Amino acid sequence: MDDSGATYEQFVTTRAHALLRYGYVLTGDPDDAADLVQEGLVRLRAAWPKVVNKDDPEGYLRTIMARQHVSLWRRRRRERLVDDVPERHYQDAGLERAERDPRLWAALAALPRRQRAVLVLRYYEDMADEEIARVLGISRGTVRSQAARALDKLRADWRPVSGAPTVGVGNGR
Repeated sequence: MDDSGATYEQFVTTRAHALLRYGYVLTGDPDDAADLVQEGLVRLRAAWPKVVNKDDPEGYLRTIMARQHVSLWRRRRRERLVDDVPERHYQDAGLERAERDPRLWAALAALPRRQRAVLVLRYYEDMADEEIARVLGISRGTVRSQAARALDKLRADWRPVSGAPTVGVGNGR
């Protein structure tokens, strides 16, 4: 084994307990702390030759752990846990009426191809703007402008049957 590998092992051996304490302070959970340390050490090992030359591997690892913790916290914060699973699938009758309206499909077919693709990917495939941009090979700004133009045309050319919602109003994506 080379010197950098031995130095890495020495670092892990001498600092693991302190890093685990740091992870626990961040998370408040010993299992999550161990996961943070493990993920951080994996990333540190990949960057070890660069990090050891800067003489601050522990600072680098603590930064990795803090950022990883924030990422996990943000992901968990978006989740909405419920006690009971819904009995049945929610169906919007107004949306079903709009989808069966041949005038909507005619108005969609009359849109330019890119605008139509953006709307289909956004509202039927439920993709975010970044995903749509990647799929279509365009910028996120182009996705947003094409969607806005397409919705303006649909609003001008198609009016839903009374009681059906308008397409894309207030979506905010």
